[in-house]
Amino acid sequence: MRFAGRAADLELLDRQLREVGEGSGATRGRAVVVTGRRRVGKSRLAQEFCDRSGRPYVVFQATRGRNPAAERADFGTALAGLPGAELVSGLPTTDWNQALRSLAIALPDDVPSVVVLDEVPWLVEQDGEFEGALQTIWDRFLSAKPVLLLLVGSDLSVMEALQSYGRPFFGRAAKMAIRPLHLADVQAMTGLSAVDSIDAYLITGGFPEIVQSWQQGMSRRDFLSDAAVNPLAPLLVAGELSMLGEFPQASQSRAALEAVGAGERTFSAIAAQAGGPGGLSSGTLAPILKTLQDKQVLAADLPLSAGSDTKNKRYRVADPYLRFWLAFLQRGIPLIERGRGDLALAQIDRSWTSWRGRAVEPIVRESLARLLPDDRWPDVAVLGGWWNRQNNPEIDLVGADRESPANAVRFVGSIKWLESQRFGAREYQALARDLLAVPGADPETPLVAVSRCGVDNGLPLAASWGPEDLVHAWS
Repeated sequence: MRFAGRAADLELLDRQLREVGEGSGATRGRAVVVTGRRRVGKSRLAQEFCDRSGRPYVVFQATRGRNPAAERADFGTALAGLPGAELVSGLPTTDWNQALRSLAIALPDDVPSVVVLDEVPWLVEQDGEFEGALQTIWDRFLSAKPVLLLLVGSDLSVMEALQSYGRPFFGRAAKMAIRPLHLADVQAMTGLSAVDSIDAYLITGGFPEIVQSWQQGMSRRDFLSDAAVNPLAPLLVAGELSMLGEFPQASQSRAALEAVGAGERTFSAIAAQAGGPGGLSSGTLAPILKTLQDKQVLAADLPLSAGSDTKNKRYRVADPYLRFWLAFLQRGIPLIERGRGDLALAQIDRSWTSWRGRAVEPIVRESLARLLPDDRWPDVAVLGGWWNRQNNPEIDLVGADRESPANAVRFVGSIKWLESQRFGAREYQALARDLLAVPGADPETPLVAVSRCGVDNGLPLAASWGPEDLVHAWS
């Protein structure tokens, strides 16, 4: 499978390797903890980096539930490609101290090298001595070598814990988070226009294996139609595998996530939807939502303004692909499996416009955050939305100097993402009317717009952006 995108990630890793090569003294080595959601492409990125580096490298991927002795034996075998492999051939690997000591001996002293330990959480789970052994061998031997050590894992809680105070490897590694492909990467890989590539991003979430399956120039409708007749399409399978791996079918965490995916946004609505007739208690749901946020599956938004309303929180699925999968594909897969993909496709068609209108909002804010601050708004540090308890009005876009309570609201805006409707006088008047509901805004607060189909001429907007601007923000 061809490798595309990830230019910034590859450059960041390459810079680390260059600095390893330029280092001297007793601490030439560098360690980086590489995290990211499952199926986001961490392992593929690590392998591509190793292949491109032209340096000696070893990649070892742990196997969950494996016998620790067999795992260490495989690790010893993986060292065969290193320059000093003959020095450690046949040495015992009865514990991780010995196995990692063999690694240190096999690595070269005179040229930079790369070591990738993939699925580190499974190594920690298998053998309680792994963390301590890694710290000991790193401090005594590996850190003195010109080596870049990449510790890769999908379980964010375990990877965070590796670096926490009191754990053996604390303070020894930098952190690198791998995110899905961004908008510009998706456009480059699909060959679509800016506006259509945003649709593609909302559907695929930038997950490499799904974007790879989108043929160059294929329309949204054709891509979905193709998946609707193929139960093994990556678009369908990736979400199911991710959910099964992280959230068992009968778990309360999955029920809460599915409630948010179905459109529930408030704590009380999620509790009612996820808990059946009696709902979930606050004491049960609160830690579940916290865990889902820690896993970066859910996001919690507060109204952005010069006021403070910490109880008016709204939840959303943070991952665009999982948001689409939960909204449409989870219930569509049984239809597709029995040959009625046409019904699943019709369900998507009926709700697509309204669903997309809300789903695109965080993508717009994230893209604009890459364009701001600028000369017009040099102190805009935060972008968000504003709403009251009745969601009337609900403001799509607020720019402020800090999180709520902000010192100043710098602009208020609207996002219009309909197929053929421009942002016109009616939309402008509605925004001007609702402006004053936002704490900290006044009649002089600038108004801005983001529109899928452009903005009418002559409107007194301070700024406007379209699909091309959003994609360009990631270039």
